[in-house]
Amino acid sequence: MLKSLHSPRGMVTAPHHAASQAGLAVLRDGGNAVEAMVAMASTIAVVYPHMNTIGGDGFWLVSDPAKGVYAIDACGRSGSEATMAFYKDRGCEAIPSRGPLAANTVAGAVSGWMAALEAVKGRLPVSRLLADAAWYARNGTPVTANQVSYTGKFQQELEGQPGFAKTYLTDGKPHAAGSLQRFSALASTLERLASVGLDDFYRGEIGAANASELAALGSPVRLEDLRAHRAQVVKPLSVKVGAGELFNMTPPTQGLASLMILAIFDRIRAGAKVDSFEHVHGLVEATKQAFIVRNRHICDPAVMKADPGSFLTDAALAERAAAIDPARARPWPEPPIKGDTVWMGAADSEGRMVSYIQSVYWEFGSGVVLSGTGVGWQNRGSSFLLDPAAHLALAPGRKPFHTLNPALARLSDGRTMVYGNMGGDGQPQSQAAVFSRFAMFGDDLQQAVTKPRWLLGRTWGTMSVSLKVESRLDAAVIDRLKAAGHDVEVIEAFSDFVGHAGALVRDGAGVISGAADPRSDGTVAGY
Repeated sequence: MLKSLHSPRGMVTAPHHAASQAGLAVLRDGGNAVEAMVAMASTIAVVYPHMNTIGGDGFWLVSDPAKGVYAIDACGRSGSEATMAFYKDRGCEAIPSRGPLAANTVAGAVSGWMAALEAVKGRLPVSRLLADAAWYARNGTPVTANQVSYTGKFQQELEGQPGFAKTYLTDGKPHAAGSLQRFSALASTLERLASVGLDDFYRGEIGAANASELAALGSPVRLEDLRAHRAQVVKPLSVKVGAGELFNMTPPTQGLASLMILAIFDRIRAGAKVDSFEHVHGLVEATKQAFIVRNRHICDPAVMKADPGSFLTDAALAERAAAIDPARARPWPEPPIKGDTVWMGAADSEGRMVSYIQSVYWEFGSGVVLSGTGVGWQNRGSSFLLDPAAHLALAPGRKPFHTLNPALARLSDGRTMVYGNMGGDGQPQSQAAVFSRFAMFGDDLQQAVTKPRWLLGRTWGTMSVSLKVESRLDAAVIDRLKAAGHDVEVIEAFSDFVGHAGALVRDGAGVISGAADPRSDGTVAGY
């Protein structure tokens, strides 16, 4: 079994090796963990474009020795023209999942980079932080097999979207794995941001170009929406378990569900052994309880009717835990959630740690690639509903529901852990698997990431809502899950369905450990 990498100075982890190397280079140049993360976020938006671009959203959790734990919400709001009448006038009974009508929210990721850099005393100019991303966009980056797979899988629904075929197809087919893809318009955008500053994405020439083309294509996003957008520094949600204190993002993300899963499981795990039936069944049933809350309540915090903290009280968690049958599966499903993204972590020598997640929602987002700037735009706003009575009802200036949720924990023994995963419903489930193995049962960090995982629900383009279990899980455990009433679907040994996880841990002596997912194209890099 692979073992965790250790380092006393700085470390990063990302699902693509080029992003990891970009972050490590910034740390070596004297940058801090936040600066390293901006370098990683910009780079992975170029080299892993099916999972994220600078036209998406992002969320940060930062553990800072001086400031404590804080969060940054870089979620874009729906456009000022994004009304129910706008869609009904165009014959839509629901918001399309692809195309300009799906590109209906502001892209918030770059604003999150800005807010994160403003919150720390950085040492390096933005031009240095964007250097790797701009170089790869200008000179080329090898196409990953993962990108080829998902381009082919969704080509039929994407190839007709503005800019997609020109950007991601060669002679009507996905670029060949290993071939170089160049993004000249995106390179110019990144070079301008490096020269004049990140704010240009919203209130400068780039913002104007993006808004003009979006409007011309039929999107409801306007220039005033971009100009009004700013990321927000917020207090994260938190809950205490036996292993320590857990932190995650506030709504409109499903961070509440991630916290609930582990807090509920902590109340029912007595006597369980790692990767046993009791462990897997307990987390799956805790997931169901958390998803019931998530699916009925989480939305733009400005219109939420329930206080998310009310679901994290001892009484509320005890009630959810008591609803779990230790031997039988609860009937399922609840409505599944889809989504694709990247999670990355960074730690520096000053004790700062970053958990960050960035996404365009579905694979390639809306499929729209703006010709003027090369920006691929997200389809996060396709999660809104054209039902005025729904808690996810569309309205101008509203934040969409987000599967994105970076995780962070301060353990009782003094260690700090940042961890996360990609993949819609799978994000909180893989977080729970990794955290429970490492912090509750004592697995090595890399073992906790590498070992077989499971996923209840839909993700990565599949419509089934079964309990997907990697074939490497103990056959006896799989048999017991089936006997308990779980709708088990055995999947390949190292499956994309369970996402790409990663983690970093700093101990009390300042030594950092890291793990990357063998299911991804990523790596841990430290010095």
